[in-house]
Amino acid sequence: MFLAAAALIAIPILIHLFNLRRYKTVYFPSTRFLKNIQLHSQKLSQVRYKWLLALRILFLLALILAFAQPFFRSNKGDEISNRLQVIYIDNSSSMSLKKGVRNLLDLAKEAAGKQLENAPEGTRFVVLTNDKPVSYQPVPAEKAIASLKSIDISTASKSSNQIFATIQGLTQSEATAGADVYYYSDFQQSSFSAQTGEAQLQGIRFFGVPVRPEVASNVFIDTAFLATPVLQTGQSNRLIVKSRLVGKQPTTMPIMQLSINGQVKSAVSLNFNDQNETEDTLSFQVNGSGWQKIALTLNDATVRFDDTFRITARSASNLSVLVINESHPNPYIQAAFRAYNGFRMDQRSLHENANWKEYNLIILNGITRFSEDLIRQIVLGLQQGQSICIFPGKTSNLNALNEGFSKIADISIAGIDTAVQTVSNLQQGSELVRDLFERVPENVQLPIANWHYMISAGLSANQQSILSFRNGDPFLAQYTPYRGKLYVAATSAELSSGNFPGSYFFVPFLYQMTAQSKGSDAYAITAGNQQPIFLSLANADERNMLHVYGADMDLIPPQRASGGGLEVFLGNIMMHPGFYTLVAKGTDSTLIAVNGNRAESQLELWDLEKLRSTWKGDNISWMNANSTMDNGQNGSLPLWKVCVILALLMLAAESYLLARSYRKQTLAPR
Repeated sequence: MFLAAAALIAIPILIHLFNLRRYKTVYFPSTRFLKNIQLHSQKLSQVRYKWLLALRILFLLALILAFAQPFFRSNKGDEISNRLQVIYIDNSSSMSLKKGVRNLLDLAKEAAGKQLENAPEGTRFVVLTNDKPVSYQPVPAEKAIASLKSIDISTASKSSNQIFATIQGLTQSEATAGADVYYYSDFQQSSFSAQTGEAQLQGIRFFGVPVRPEVASNVFIDTAFLATPVLQTGQSNRLIVKSRLVGKQPTTMPIMQLSINGQVKSAVSLNFNDQNETEDTLSFQVNGSGWQKIALTLNDATVRFDDTFRITARSASNLSVLVINESHPNPYIQAAFRAYNGFRMDQRSLHENANWKEYNLIILNGITRFSEDLIRQIVLGLQQGQSICIFPGKTSNLNALNEGFSKIADISIAGIDTAVQTVSNLQQGSELVRDLFERVPENVQLPIANWHYMISAGLSANQQSILSFRNGDPFLAQYTPYRGKLYVAATSAELSSGNFPGSYFFVPFLYQMTAQSKGSDAYAITAGNQQPIFLSLANADERNMLHVYGADMDLIPPQRASGGGLEVFLGNIMMHPGFYTLVAKGTDSTLIAVNGNRAESQLELWDLEKLRSTWKGDNISWMNANSTMDNGQNGSLPLWKVCVILALLMLAAESYLLARSYRKQTLAPR
């Protein structure tokens, strides 16, 4: 359509044809009756005005071509048709930052839309995002453009390695020779790899399209957790909050506000140290029982997507523990559970009868032998998904212990090691350790045993050593011969046997054992997290599935039976931060808090010059999202800038000729 404007070149031609033939007649008295004679140098005027006409025509043509935006194509049709065309749009939370009045995601979608509009006819594309592929199958450019409109900000975030792995899979499934990947992103350090990998880029031509924000500073809540494992009703509770600053420090420090069920409880001004970190402790009380919605909010004006951190906690949960003592009660076990109101602990002697079903954890203290009735209760409890912990007493009659262990699980004691030894290994992937500590302190003192049983187990016992000695003997191990979890210590809980009862791990381990059979009393999960959460729901089965309820939402998450309840995988479906309710028919509801990925909050972007120096090669190119792009796989070269420059040169040359002509006329003798 712009090329139709080339008809405008008729304007300077007409001007020259008519204007150059107009001459001014000057009459002299002595020659007024003579024939009019045109005196001019025809050769000089023709040369001069032809150049002027040519410059004006070239000026208009260059200007018209600039608006038409031409480009050279050097594509090979067969090669393009055999390569997968992939457009990846980074729609993570950091892309909600603004550049001017628009956010980065809108700018990326606009640039990708221009690329698709200029694509050769018949080209098909696959559009990928972090939360879901817009299309698994290649679609025409028109459908790809329409699908761009449906892309929105998501809390999900994928690394560049995951994206390239997905593309490699699509390339194999489509049986193409390779893929041309257009990577629209802000290129955060947390998600984009600093180095290229030959395997991940095999057969891939990479086109990086950076879309960067104007401001890359942020204040966010890194983590928050209760100082005690149980939220106590009517008493002071402490919430420990760790916040971080990325980039330039704001002129006014943000205020962090604590709300419980929508009511503001307290607020504090953040003050960061030299490492741009701060730790604050907020105290609050809750008066009611049940689940509480805890929200921490920052008034950070620059970045908004991570200004709220959510936690749900259940008060007056009444976790119950049954301690069965063969001899005398253990003061360390008593002190561990009586320190907080949320635990109910009952003690029985080995000969007393008790209903184990109403307890979350059963502790067998100082056991040196197993009666048939005790073995039956242990097996039944494990089959029902309960947690049982055994602290054996010191005895020389190992046969009595082995006989009982063999009937419970494939566990045996080879002997007693009386040498004083220090535990050397902590299995941080264990369920007792994972999510229990925010971070295990460096150089933490592991327990010391004055003596211990040398315990071994068969495959059917499913042994997992949580704490172990240097030679591999377990100090504390978890066994799962049935649905429930059996914990066996290699020594007793007496201080004479070692310092484990007074160690860093004793009380937290007992709390975690208790919570495992019932489910946690506090949740603050991250969207996209692949780890399941455990819920004690005895009535949930294949016909009575667990549902997730939110604002105008009813979903059935992936779930599987585990122990006395369900393991629920929420990370795959919960992509938006907020509070959600989990319910199965005939069971109590559970309130879950979902937060965004804190890696997105760090806003540490790669320096593009440094990234170009590491990401380079014949198959790697970098583009500018601000320019109108066509498919780079076609080797297209936009020429509109060249046309603008040519138009300016023609205009300058025309001005020079006119100025030169005027100068000659003024300097000519009269």
